[in-house]
Amino acid sequence: MTINRRQFNQLLLLSGASLAFTGIPDIGEAAGEPPVRGGTLNWAYYPDPTSLIAINTSSGTGQAIGPKINEGLFDFDYDLNPIPLLATEWSVSEDGLRYTFKLRQGVKWHDGQDFTSEDVNFTIFRLREAHPRGRITYQNVTAVETPDPYTAIIVLSKPAPYLISALSSSESPIVPKHVYEKFKPEQQPNLAQTIGTGPFILKEWVPGSYLIFDRNPDYWDAPKPYLDRVVLRVILDPAARAAALETGEIDIGANPVPLSDIERLKTNPNLVVDTTTYAYSGPQQQLFFNYENEILNKREVRLAIAHAIDLQKLVDIALYGYGQVSPSPISTALPKWYDPSIKAREPDPKLAEKLLDEAGYPRGAAGKRFKLRLAYNSFLTPAYADFIKQSLAVIGIDAEILKLDLATFLKTVYTDRAWDIVIESLSNTFDPSLGVQRAYWSKNFKIGLVFSNASHYSNPEVDRLLEAAATEPDEGKRRALWYQFQHIIHEDVVSVDLVAAGAQIVANKKVRNFAPGAQGINNSFGQIWLSPTA
Repeated sequence: MTINRRQFNQLLLLSGASLAFTGIPDIGEAAGEPPVRGGTLNWAYYPDPTSLIAINTSSGTGQAIGPKINEGLFDFDYDLNPIPLLATEWSVSEDGLRYTFKLRQGVKWHDGQDFTSEDVNFTIFRLREAHPRGRITYQNVTAVETPDPYTAIIVLSKPAPYLISALSSSESPIVPKHVYEKFKPEQQPNLAQTIGTGPFILKEWVPGSYLIFDRNPDYWDAPKPYLDRVVLRVILDPAARAAALETGEIDIGANPVPLSDIERLKTNPNLVVDTTTYAYSGPQQQLFFNYENEILNKREVRLAIAHAIDLQKLVDIALYGYGQVSPSPISTALPKWYDPSIKAREPDPKLAEKLLDEAGYPRGAAGKRFKLRLAYNSFLTPAYADFIKQSLAVIGIDAEILKLDLATFLKTVYTDRAWDIVIESLSNTFDPSLGVQRAYWSKNFKIGLVFSNASHYSNPEVDRLLEAAATEPDEGKRRALWYQFQHIIHEDVVSVDLVAAGAQIVANKKVRNFAPGAQGINNSFGQIWLSPTA
């Protein structure tokens, strides 16, 4: 069974509609079936997580795993309307420079200490220093005032129109000051230090194998969580994940199976396939160039590479049609900001060959022009790299694929810089100031800062547009700034923006309410329950 979650929610408004879709995981509550307490949720996950909390990383592991442990000030519904979490009330000054939050009282960290405004203060500045997007989100924060333990006031030097939407558990998790102040910003907590206010407590972590989360008996939002335990199973082989879902060994997974298996799983009466693009994701996959390579510094070479790649075939072949061509640095999944006048470059190998000849790189021995090291984010299917390698071979470029695990990939690209072109998956998130600016802003190039300006691209005009868009409160003016930015990036071939890949959540139909808002499966799991009647 497959259905778009937004379509499902709309159908529930129709009389009797809830009775027609008994396979949807949150239909139990919609039909009056109360949540059931107890049970263990088995969650298939890949790659092997090296970081769990998104305090200093924007990796998918931190966004997916962290919210089970650490919470943000807000949750968000499907339309990005804030829902109180650790903050119960908020207000914004008329000039947009002061955000006042009333914090939830009586909340305890997993070690029993009180959650207070000092934790918020510490977290905001830690995010600003160490988080790839946080460096942008909180760049204009001058202070976090804490007049009492349950009031936090974020003070800005310039407006930040996206600020409220950034305060989720997956984007800005609040961490305990008394724990995190003991280690460096670039460090992740060890097992004993991984504590939060969330519905689950991390009890065990065996790298390469599993993580175990037990129910937080003192969780502030009783009777949640409904589950007794969540077991994250690291399963790197996609065929093994598919088999585990089909046998019931695994209950849920995000993008868990080979795309070639999706149609078969849709026919399985025990499974639900959710193909919603959630508002917080902003999917986008890109090919970035290392500007420290003198060959790639030439626009003709970058343009030749762009003309060598047939984006529609990339969608059809590598993604089995689950995605769409997304030729601008702003994803087509963000229609408010995406400029539809920017089109994908026509695949034209002959033009590409001509451009390379004119750039001074004729074919040599064995018909090859030069060699490039091609890295790719291990979270992506290897089919991306295979497709691009073959596309470049047609025009005489020898692309050597670097097959790396996630930790090695991050070190190779962002620390060692031992690559020439890289296929990345830098989500646009819900706002381009957070998801897009990090990749093109010259001030966001820093050795070791992952998911940042890997290209080492620098353009003063682009910096000006990015900085202006990040503080412009008028939506129309802000859109105009983003349109200008997109045209410069596209015209200069700063990157080859590839596709907005579709996403799938596959779950056993007994799993209820697995993605109740804008974060999709990157929520706390506090509301999930297992139906005994499914």
